[in-house]
Amino acid sequence: MVIVILAGVAELPYGPTVKRPIFLRRLTLGARPSFLPRDPSGPRLLTLDSRLSVLIAVKNHRALIVDCIESLRGIADEVLIADSGATDDTIELARAACGGDCTCRVIARQYVAAGNFKNWAIPQAAHPWVLIVDVDERLTGPLATEIREAMNRDDRCDGYWIYRLNYYLGRPVRFCGWRNDRVIRLIRRDLFRYPDESADHTEFKTKGRRVGRFRHRMHHFTRRSLDEHLEKCGRYSQVQARRWLAQGRRPSWLRMMLHPPLRFLRTYLAYGGILDGMAGLQLSYMAAYYAYLKHARLWELHQEASQTTCPADADPAHRRVA
Repeated sequence: MVIVILAGVAELPYGPTVKRPIFLRRLTLGARPSFLPRDPSGPRLLTLDSRLSVLIAVKNHRALIVDCIESLRGIADEVLIADSGATDDTIELARAACGGDCTCRVIARQYVAAGNFKNWAIPQAAHPWVLIVDVDERLTGPLATEIREAMNRDDRCDGYWIYRLNYYLGRPVRFCGWRNDRVIRLIRRDLFRYPDESADHTEFKTKGRRVGRFRHRMHHFTRRSLDEHLEKCGRYSQVQARRWLAQGRRPSWLRMMLHPPLRFLRTYLAYGGILDGMAGLQLSYMAAYYAYLKHARLWELHQEASQTTCPADADPAHRRVA
């Protein structure tokens, strides 16, 4: 099994992919899940076609990499570390965490965008099955068992959806649009590539592919601090504004005024953020802030493009900045 860990890629700037509202949906607040121990007697993937490479993209993630690899122990035949320029001891810690349980390989290249970086890394996996894991994600015992069983079946699909339980600053979030957050992560190496290489948040196309889904969830520790959340809002809003500019979109005062409060109401009320307590309130405000920031960045880019320059010897009184 090959494990691929991708660094610094996640979800939307203010959280994972938002799903449909929960109007009229039965709301259930379950107990906080725990990581269940693995059954060491479970079937090990030994046949050639069932071996797994796990892909993990990393940069400076020394605080996360060890726990991530530990959660993969027992199902990975190879851990493929895709390094985008780590300057700390992340790589050394990854090698040590793999130990003798699985092969650990490191490949390195400059990071452009998540889609581009993953498409470069996936074909380099040694085994025909690839599990893509972000460095802030953790497999649970039941999910690992489910993955092993699926790969040993004769009627295997080409890829599998994995649902995620997301944590915000250590608190599990079950609403706010994250309730049905899912990603395709277990794939046949030669059948899947991300269609949008310029995007940080993209998903595989499933047309013509048999895609199943797992019942158990992967744990995703997104946004471990407010500073991290604000930094990602700023970075992703710049990316989105540049995409809008390239598409010819112009800033709109109406959208800038209405989108933020509407985004707050959608996240807090329509998506049930109110049921997530203080974490839901904070996520709803951050969703509104991100909606505003994208439009503000677009306006900023148009202002920069419309500025007029004057000759150096021009009269300052006649210089004009649009």
